[in-house]
Amino acid sequence: MSTGPLSPAAPASRPRMTFGGLAALKANREPIVMVTAYDYPSAQIAEAAGVDMVLVGDSAAMTVLGHESTVPVTVDEMVMLTAAVRRGLSTPLLVADLPFGSYEGSDEQAVATAQRFVKTTGCDAVKIERGGSSVDRARAIVAAGIPVMGHVGLTPQTAATIGGYRAQGRTAEEAVALCESAVALQDAGCFAIVFEAIPSAVTEAIMPRLEVPVIGIGAGPAADGQVLVFHDLLGIYDGHAARFVKRYADVRSAMLAGVTAYADEVRSRAYPAPEHGYGMPAEEAARLRAILDASTPPQARRA
Repeated sequence: MSTGPLSPAAPASRPRMTFGGLAALKANREPIVMVTAYDYPSAQIAEAAGVDMVLVGDSAAMTVLGHESTVPVTVDEMVMLTAAVRRGLSTPLLVADLPFGSYEGSDEQAVATAQRFVKTTGCDAVKIERGGSSVDRARAIVAAGIPVMGHVGLTPQTAATIGGYRAQGRTAEEAVALCESAVALQDAGCFAIVFEAIPSAVTEAIMPRLEVPVIGIGAGPAADGQVLVFHDLLGIYDGHAARFVKRYADVRSAMLAGVTAYADEVRSRAYPAPEHGYGMPAEEAARLRAILDASTPPQARRA
């Protein structure tokens, strides 16, 4: 159990990020910083670190919920996680992934799911994967007044249909198809697009053809910004790390050491020590014993 409530998010010392501010960063060639977050404490960290955007990714299926892919996560689960993150953020733009099966069926389904996220979580935008029919879904959501972020390249929701978790666009023909999908998403009204697991040369070739910010994850330095999974960059997640992941901390080792030390101290009775308890006046303790003794049958006292 916690010993007290978490500290509230620190007051913002910089203006809140807007979609216009995001476009200005691109225009000024200032790199855009994006991370994922899945709960209130990680949102607070993202806020304090001064990132520009936070994505509540469906990667939560793996990093938080223990699934082997992103596919099983539900709308209800993503809504709960996004609402928690919203409570920890003041400044960054908040984007929520629409999970697999919640938007592909029709424009009406896509709009209804996006509206639920915005109304119940307070997110600023939603993200959908792929080109193709997803372009139509993006256009419909944008027409309903909800900002959309696109996503091309490695799209984890449909990884099985594109040969698994591997880089996309390795041939000229595949790269052209990625470019066409990205341009189509831009034309549909997406305010930004994620490029995932795309050769750096492909990103460089496509960038001049796009006016909206491109956020890379394993797509090279030419992108307008970068995004990494919170649990990957901090070394919390113990699963396989993709080639593009750089670990900036080893939080899992620190967590393991802390919990192990706690378990050792409980078993050795070193914890709790006197300073971890609450006191009682001696006279009150004596009165308590007298009251309990008077109310306890003699046979029970002897036992």
